[in-house]
Amino acid sequence: MRRGRRIVIVANRLPVQRSRTGTWEVSPGGLVTALLPVIRERRGAWVGWSGSSDQSVRPFAHERLVMRPVTLSDSDIRDYYHGFSNRTLWPLYHDAIRTPEFHRHWWRAYVEVNRRFARAAARVAKPGDLVWIHDFHLQLVPAILRELRPDVKIGFFLHIPFPPEELFAWLPWRTQILQGLLGADLVGMQIQADARNFSRLARDYGGAEGTDTELLVGRRKVRVGSFPISIDFDEFNQIAEKPETIARAREIRRQVGATRKIILCVDRLDYTKGFDARLRAYETMLESRDVTVKKHVLMQVAVPSRETVPDYAQLREQVEQTVGRINGEFSEPENIAVNYFRRHLAREELVAYYRAADVMLVTPLRDGMNLVCKEFVASRPDLGGVLVLSEFAGAARELRRSLLVNPRDVDGLVQAVKDALTLPHQDARQRMAILRMVVRRHDVHQWAKEFIEVLDR
Repeated sequence: MRRGRRIVIVANRLPVQRSRTGTWEVSPGGLVTALLPVIRERRGAWVGWSGSSDQSVRPFAHERLVMRPVTLSDSDIRDYYHGFSNRTLWPLYHDAIRTPEFHRHWWRAYVEVNRRFARAAARVAKPGDLVWIHDFHLQLVPAILRELRPDVKIGFFLHIPFPPEELFAWLPWRTQILQGLLGADLVGMQIQADARNFSRLARDYGGAEGTDTELLVGRRKVRVGSFPISIDFDEFNQIAEKPETIARAREIRRQVGATRKIILCVDRLDYTKGFDARLRAYETMLESRDVTVKKHVLMQVAVPSRETVPDYAQLREQVEQTVGRINGEFSEPENIAVNYFRRHLAREELVAYYRAADVMLVTPLRDGMNLVCKEFVASRPDLGGVLVLSEFAGAARELRRSLLVNPRDVDGLVQAVKDALTLPHQDARQRMAILRMVVRRHDVHQWAKEFIEVLDR
């Protein structure tokens, strides 16, 4: 980066949250971990929602970083966030796994909140700054900000998939979304297929010309590329090597039965994650006795998510009914078939579960990247464990030495789990060694560095 050039991050949430004592503390999460050191070094700023409705918070400094809170009302949260972002864009961008809803009052709220974020960014940015906007909540901000502040460089990164034309064309406001994104100097996607989808749609509906990697909007160039996000490899690796983590992993194995093989799943409780087919596959294996409760256990960690949204409440009910049915039919007094946890696990505890697992089953129906599989790999310095990964996770393009599977194919899932459980020891270790090398080489810090370097050209 050029000397003195600051970075302003614009994201739906600030990187800090209120503690119980009322002070601000850094939020957990890979994005915050990656970007805070870079912004502190350049004495930049972060624009985002504070997390409280109707609470106006003045700009403040936290650990040499300027925080510029954006105020959202209860109606903003209902219509912009829960409505347009999570019931229109989220399902549409994830292959319309659930039918997206299109409501004009949600769209109007989305436009207004995007304007508010853009105005906040315009007030905090200085001439020549790099402004990096994140994710599907804020796709109109680049163009609005360009009108307000043509003297800054604007980058946008989408953390979820970008849909193909046959789905994106459903959106009544497709042209406005595309023109919003085309306000950026650099548009980044997780994988090349998503970048191509965007470029083609920008030419078809957004008034742009050019190639898949460089578009022209009038005389202005917009670069488009893929920047697969990652994790802090060293952090997970170091936690996994701590004696207390190793001891906790042994304790987990002892609690479920030291000789039983653990098949681990860790997912946000979201309909994109493939719960139904995964549980049906495991039930099929129990019925055919490919696995037994004496020798195997499925451990499902389901992190609560958007539980006020009807689709998510319905999913929770379905998952818990299925787990109850499987346990009712196959569990024994000393051996439960499916250990189900609906809670968030602290990072140290999560790494212990990763380290205890024999098989990691990551089978989303569609995912922009999926960082759980990378966390698992980084948590296995012992080279143990086998990763079974959905073909439809962005991470599948990098983690090719995992066992790839179509998550909608129950028979294929069954076979993949059987293969993982019986994979020769040396083959499994070689696969894990290669996977770890891939994740180590391209961690979240390298991801941030690459995007900023391209934006700064």
